[in-house]
Amino acid sequence: MGEAMAAPEIGHSFSVTASQAVRVTGAVFDASGSPLIGVSVLEKGTSNGTITDMDGNFILDVSSSKSVLVFSYIGYVTQEQTAPASGSLKVVLKEDTKTLEEVVVVGYGTQKKENLSGSVASIDSEQLQNRPIQNVSSGLQGLMPGVTVTGTNGAPGMDSGNIRVRGTGTLNSASPYILIDGVESETMSAIDPNDIASISVLKDAASAAIYGSKAANGVILITTKRGSTGKPKVSYSGYVGFQHTTQTIDRLSSYEYASMYNDALRAENKAPRFTDEEIQKFKDGTDPNYPNTDWYGLAYKTGVQHRHNLNVTGGNEFVHYMGSIGYLNQTGVLPNAGREQFNARTNLDMKISKRLSAKLNLAFIKNKYDDASSAYNGGSSDQIIRQLNLIAPWIVNRYEDGTYGTISDGNPIAWLDSGMKVTRDNYNFTGTASLDYQILDGLVLILTGSYVNNLQNYKYFQAFIQYNANKATTPNSLDERYYRWDRTNYDALLNYDKSFGNHHVKGLAGWHTEKYNYKYLKAYRENFPNNELTDINAGDAASQTNAGFSRELAMISWFARVNYDFAGKYLLEANIRADASSRFAEGNRWGYFPSFSGAWRISEENFMSSARNWLSNLKIRASWGMLGNQDALNSDASGAYYPALTVYDIGATYPFGGALNSGYYQGSYNLSTITWEKATTWGVGLDFGLFNNRLTGSIDFYNRKTTGIMMDVAVPQEFALNPYKDNVGSMLNKGVEINLGYNNQWGDWSFGVAANFSYNHNEITDLGGVDYIDASGGYNQRNALGHAMNSYYVYQADGFFNSQQEADDFTAKYGNPFGGGGFKAGDIRYVDTNGDGKLNGDDRVLANSSDPVYTFGLSLNAGWKNFDLSVMFNGAAKVSRLFDAYEVYGAFSGDAGHPASIWKDAWTENNKDASMPRIFTDTNSPSCSRNAVSTFWLQNTSYLRMKNLQLGYTLPKHLLSSWGIENVRFYYSVENLFTIDGMKINIDPEATSQRLSSYPLLRTHSFGVNVTF
Repeated sequence: MGEAMAAPEIGHSFSVTASQAVRVTGAVFDASGSPLIGVSVLEKGTSNGTITDMDGNFILDVSSSKSVLVFSYIGYVTQEQTAPASGSLKVVLKEDTKTLEEVVVVGYGTQKKENLSGSVASIDSEQLQNRPIQNVSSGLQGLMPGVTVTGTNGAPGMDSGNIRVRGTGTLNSASPYILIDGVESETMSAIDPNDIASISVLKDAASAAIYGSKAANGVILITTKRGSTGKPKVSYSGYVGFQHTTQTIDRLSSYEYASMYNDALRAENKAPRFTDEEIQKFKDGTDPNYPNTDWYGLAYKTGVQHRHNLNVTGGNEFVHYMGSIGYLNQTGVLPNAGREQFNARTNLDMKISKRLSAKLNLAFIKNKYDDASSAYNGGSSDQIIRQLNLIAPWIVNRYEDGTYGTISDGNPIAWLDSGMKVTRDNYNFTGTASLDYQILDGLVLILTGSYVNNLQNYKYFQAFIQYNANKATTPNSLDERYYRWDRTNYDALLNYDKSFGNHHVKGLAGWHTEKYNYKYLKAYRENFPNNELTDINAGDAASQTNAGFSRELAMISWFARVNYDFAGKYLLEANIRADASSRFAEGNRWGYFPSFSGAWRISEENFMSSARNWLSNLKIRASWGMLGNQDALNSDASGAYYPALTVYDIGATYPFGGALNSGYYQGSYNLSTITWEKATTWGVGLDFGLFNNRLTGSIDFYNRKTTGIMMDVAVPQEFALNPYKDNVGSMLNKGVEINLGYNNQWGDWSFGVAANFSYNHNEITDLGGVDYIDASGGYNQRNALGHAMNSYYVYQADGFFNSQQEADDFTAKYGNPFGGGGFKAGDIRYVDTNGDGKLNGDDRVLANSSDPVYTFGLSLNAGWKNFDLSVMFNGAAKVSRLFDAYEVYGAFSGDAGHPASIWKDAWTENNKDASMPRIFTDTNSPSCSRNAVSTFWLQNTSYLRMKNLQLGYTLPKHLLSSWGIENVRFYYSVENLFTIDGMKINIDPEATSQRLSSYPLLRTHSFGVNVTF
């Protein structure tokens, strides 16, 4: 046994005689067999005690052999044992899950969960670790009520997901405010998931008001791992994963397509395209000029990714340290796509003197992103994926002479074979230093400074293809861009924490200032000598263009918070923040954002004492607060970024003296009175715990009204000015959140379940005097008064015409509003919704939104001895997507069409109960979504997905101890294993592109190991 490391202030202060003294030796371990350092060992009923040393050992002289020893350690259940008559003690402490969950990170500090009066959701690192995720945001999906994450893109490094906290609260940017160790981050991809200790989401105004104008859309606080007292602990985690697309559309074979295409042409009194002999060649599949080209199979490959992280922690009474390095490499499921990441982080905690301590956090992350590209829509793989959906299977990919088969928009494989790609090199550095000085007992001054620098180099070289599939004469070209931004922050905080009997008071007062700079440059040239010389100077100078701009933002803030609780029963909190932004004009720069909250812990009342054997916790909460938002101004256009400034455009010419002279003109009219959007939220909640907190839960009701939403307001035409920004819109979000959890252990078995459910009602209540505006970037979507944001604006479909007589009668009444050859049997029937006897655009209705009303998640975990299993589900309901019928379902349009297999169930005289309308061969059909977008093409994209499944095995300790290894765990993990939905065709329900042209979402199977030394 090692020598005791006795605490000087404790030592052997209890007086015993030599004849009575009994020396007790022993060691203390956690459940995994690792020694615990600094465990308090106290002789019960006395002040005689010591603490365990670096190896978990202790020596203590006690008064008698009947003495009881009390072992206590933060995060573990306190344990008592009688001193042995001889030999040594081996004590194993169990983790106290209640204690571990007590403390959550809140704005500018931490707080016991039992004392929270606002709405805060939190998770720890265990819920993210060992999952094959590239970005943290995608790992949050389904874990917390009220936090909706929608996967938008599976491209390497681009799978960050779209995050909304309690719905969409503005017509503008609605992304939450993200801070990593207290420093603002533009994205959650700026951190390795292995470095995270916990994530807290501040959902209501009471918990988020301390961040004022940046918190209207919720706040995400990410806390990284730190060191602790003890010998160095080295941990390695790594995995290798294999990726495939979650869904590809089942499409007709060449034989099926050609046969059905001929039949459709004949039904429209047109000549068939293929002869019977050609149809037979498609069926036989022996003639290379009559292929059944599997375009998906030619393009999509197995993607491979591997991630490695090495972490070192340790420390003594003066310094705690954590250092980590990480590496990620991912090849995409499309050629020329990939990601390579290197990251490093170090956190230091230093005790300089009894009253003075310091912290230093340094982080660096470098990412290189590659995406396949084409001669169309350069800069992404969108056009390639669009063509994979669109090109007919009878098109030859490549002939024997090396030339590519083609359609008018190009051959996607030709672009992939050319190696064309866009590359983004991104570098991010973050540094934070702080000093903590204890002025008095309970009064601490904290000074913090941080600096963030982000740089991205963008390069897209469009190669010249010798056998250009689209026969275009476009030259090779180079587009290079440079983005740089930096942010400098300074904070001064004064913290007060004191108890007076049953009264506990905490106070915070602070000052914050920041400066943000952004710069953008672009250069472009064409006609390079070959595809290998890709420096900008190698291009033709006569073709060059350039562009660029810069902008800056400064803010200053004052804030304060007061917490009071009486006997742990009655809890009150008040916050206030004042923010000033350089974007607004003087007189309107300052915004003031207060909040108030309170809670009553009913379970702590004396009258509840009889229920404490089964009721562990019962608390009700209520809150009110106001937050601000200026993110509507995040635009490249200077007139939007600085809305109080009048913008003048150059390039105008004026006639003077018989000649045209250059000059400028006023391009827009801006208001100096524009100011913050304001979100006012109230909410009530209930927290409960039963049976020693084995069963826990919470229910929250909230109501958030956003007013002063910044919108474009039109200027009368006679002024010839662009629209200006003004605070004229308003929106309502209200909803319910439910969270339930259960954990228990029986011998070698353990089991846990966590479930969450959210309902959010979104409604637009004011649009500045207009009834609707078109949704930004939406496909037939409108934002209209009294309806949810991003609602689809479509015709109401009512089945199919089951006879030509029905179609003729309909035509006689409503005419032929959609052109073409008129309505035919099997076409979609539309509803005259306003009953005016006409069928036109006024009959369109607002249908479901692309934003879900319901979201939910379920996590299950079980363990038996050294085996562990976890399963996670997530889902959404009452959510819709509109997909282009021509490109996604596929059109019978010849070479530029590849119908989906669902068209086998098209309407015919012998199949009147069909799921699809009659087959049409051109876009003039009234059933085509490009003529009449209707509810028929609006898909119900509600779904339930198995988000993650993980099976692990931890090697027994006795196999590792002789090697100096503390822990080894092997595991298998799969992300996005399967999805249950009601889609008409097999499309991933989270796909957001109406053309289905975005990089597909992925399923990942991975195998990994965790090792701790």
